[in-house]
Amino acid sequence: MRKIAMLNQKGGVGKTTSVVNIAAALAMDQARVVVADFDPQAHLTIHLGVEPDNVEMGTYKVLTDSVDFTQAVTMARPNLWLLGANINLVGAESELVSVVGRETIFREAVVAAEDKFDYMMIDCPPSLGLLTLNALAAVDEVIIPLQPHFLALQGLGKLLQTISLVSKRINPSLRVSGILFCMFDSRTSLSEEVKNDIQNFLDNARDTDCPWKDARIIPTAVRRNIKLAESPSYGKTIFEYEPNCHGSEDYRQIARFLRNGQTEEISEQTAADL
Repeated sequence: MRKIAMLNQKGGVGKTTSVVNIAAALAMDQARVVVADFDPQAHLTIHLGVEPDNVEMGTYKVLTDSVDFTQAVTMARPNLWLLGANINLVGAESELVSVVGRETIFREAVVAAEDKFDYMMIDCPPSLGLLTLNALAAVDEVIIPLQPHFLALQGLGKLLQTISLVSKRINPSLRVSGILFCMFDSRTSLSEEVKNDIQNFLDNARDTDCPWKDARIIPTAVRRNIKLAESPSYGKTIFEYEPNCHGSEDYRQIARFLRNGQTEEISEQTAADL
């Protein structure tokens, strides 16, 4: 099972939208995918059309009551399972503060499910607390979604420091595999400047031993698209809500890239926007 965390301590950068739609695209290609909602706001759960109050087990129970991971997930779509969240997650950090090995509870919980899914994607909360530590301890790779503006660069350094600490102390296999630009507008010079700055930063890390030395900018950026903003309120993926919009095209290409590690099949339109 390939385990990926979508992480950024800043809210509103496209984490949840990306987890839902990349997972949906992978599931449509017949991969077995499970998504885990680690955010007490339960946006991932809502995006998939599940009412948080109806989540009986989910992430909270797995972390605090040792509920079996495979029993806590529910099928949300064909080939797509959800470990849902609700407001109870707010109290999880304080409940776990005195538990020995509290940072690795989730990692131990998913061991039994290794052969049941092809992908696990975690929607991390917009903070760097115990919930995020559990997510980072359980995965092999991190994808960082960013908006192409100056403040995104400011926050990236702190985020990479956290990943580096987790890699040294809790999860030596943790690495940053990709930077995903969301709400990208190729018509603005700032978008290109931020993209080039991050590319230079990643290039300078190639000969180091840091967890992001092999990270790549995912070659398809998610363009600004109103349909992506509308679809969560209907509890639908972008492929269900508007399968022919730019958002659908972009997330199909991103999922294909994650699955194949290739850029050749990126559409001419998307490539032009980069």
